[in-house]
Amino acid sequence: MPIPLPPTSPAPLPLEGVDSGVLDCVQVNLAVLADHFHGPGTHLRLGARLDLPLHPLPDGLPTADPTLDARLTADAPLVGLRPVGRRRLAAAALLAQAARRPGVHYVVADSYHLPWLPYYGNAHMDHSFLLTAGPAGWHITDAYRIETRWGAAEPGEHVGDEQALRGIGTAELVTFAPAPLEPAEPSVADFDPEPYVTAYATWPDRLRALEQLSAETWLLARARKLHAAYRARCAGRPGPTEAERAHLAAWDKLVKQTYLAQRRVALGRPEPAGAADRLAELLAADHAVFTADALAASGAGDELRSAVARMVADVLGVPQAELLDGTPLDYFPSFTSFRLIEIIDRIESDLGLELDADELIPEKLRRVDDFCRIVRR
Repeated sequence: MPIPLPPTSPAPLPLEGVDSGVLDCVQVNLAVLADHFHGPGTHLRLGARLDLPLHPLPDGLPTADPTLDARLTADAPLVGLRPVGRRRLAAAALLAQAARRPGVHYVVADSYHLPWLPYYGNAHMDHSFLLTAGPAGWHITDAYRIETRWGAAEPGEHVGDEQALRGIGTAELVTFAPAPLEPAEPSVADFDPEPYVTAYATWPDRLRALEQLSAETWLLARARKLHAAYRARCAGRPGPTEAERAHLAAWDKLVKQTYLAQRRVALGRPEPAGAADRLAELLAADHAVFTADALAASGAGDELRSAVARMVADVLGVPQAELLDGTPLDYFPSFTSFRLIEIIDRIESDLGLELDADELIPEKLRRVDDFCRIVRR
């Protein structure tokens, strides 16, 4: 027997202002709800804290993709969403619940069974959408945006009939109420990427490792774009700084690099080298890149930054202003491992101190602020 539907159509949800290109498939519809309840731009608060939230996959590989539990307990409060109900339901019960209770329902289901996605019939992964019942059927709002080898997903609203949606199997149904927005200053966690990178570099099944690493780098790149967008919003800037743009571009290159490596191994060809090393470098650089603007804006350490930038500029023969803007040292042709040693010697000599030997790791000494951080310890 068909499920009775309400007589009035649901109000449209905000899609146009949501920056879908910096959000993953579980975040993106929390973002729509955030802007729905609290106004445009609220969704960028999802990027307030940059972290490497690892947990193991069933086969033991680590992933930085947060669980749904983590999304609901950590992300939802940042954007003023309070879960007031959560159930795992089969499709028929889920639709009946949505029809009985007016309002927007946040659903997480297997993308393999969602007909409006390119993953339909092709790939299994958790995917969110927003569901409301109306006289014409079930209104599905999904702000996700991605290009895949099966086609593109674009933000939009779809109206499905009961028969089409009964194929989604079981899904998580979550209902949210608006809550006060919590303070959310941009911050970067002090994480150690070494175990994560080592796991992918040494995993014996190389195809499996590269398939997952391709997904991981895509998620990590989007998380960093979201964090940069939120930093810019908090600072009143129209977009990322020059240093952040260069860093984000490097992440995009790594996404392509890992995907290419995965495709080549899938075809039985040798694995291209360098992806794990580049991943380690970019994760190590996150803290310096995304805190440089905060140091500059607060005026903290201006005298030290200027002094260190002057020393580095003297050694490399480059403009001090570019170093203060966050330009990486390896951007300059004059930078080599020998020059790095000269820079360390010069800082220790001029400032009359000895830098912590455990901190003198080349991958972590890419910008002026990296040296300033060590000096302050």
